Amino acid sequence: MNDSHANDLRRSSELLGRETSALVVIDVQEKLMPVIVDTRRLIWNIGRLIEAAQRLNVPVFVTEQYPSGLGTTVEPLRSQLPTAVEKTRFSCGQCAQIIDSLSDDGRCQVVLAGIESHVCVTQSALDLAALGFRVFVVEDAVSSRFAATHQAAMRRLEAEGVTLLPTESAIFEWCEDAADSQFKAISQLVRQEPP
Repeated sequence: MNDSHANDLRRSSELLGRETSALVVIDVQEKLMPVIVDTRRLIWNIGRLIEAAQRLNVPVFVTEQYPSGLGTTVEPLRSQLPTAVEKTRFSCGQCAQIIDSLSDDGRCQVVLAGIESHVCVTQSALDLAALGFRVFVVEDAVSSRFAATHQAAMRRLEAEGVTLLPTESAIFEWCEDAADSQFKAISQLVRQEPP
């Protein structure tokens, strides 16, 4: 099959699309981070997701759980992100501002990153799925205080039909084509060495 014919074919709904998805960064806050497993990897992967999303015009949202008590989003992420949506409920599926924006823009896929895997990420994923969104959790861009609770959350989410994928899969699915004008920048972003 030649490339011109391939361009006429529909993509699988199992793949992320930059026109149909949004990234939600959940509660990566100052007072929580010291107890989270492998924070350097977590922040590095979330940072790469944010940069790719911005380059490819994928909307990005950020939430903060009770910021007066838990602090704001950590740097260097805070300076890359829009103003945070404050919440007291654990699920961002309860954040009308985010849900309304996703619905208004016709975004049916939600990509989740952040903390904690077994609390806010899980509750957000399941609530968003119940609202009819296709939910993708970036497994190497979420974490918890303990590796065991992170793994339990990943098993539960997968059993509930949430798609788990690594950071690089999300980035390349958003990019889709090596002929894209952003491919060189995306390729360099993916080739970065982990901290």
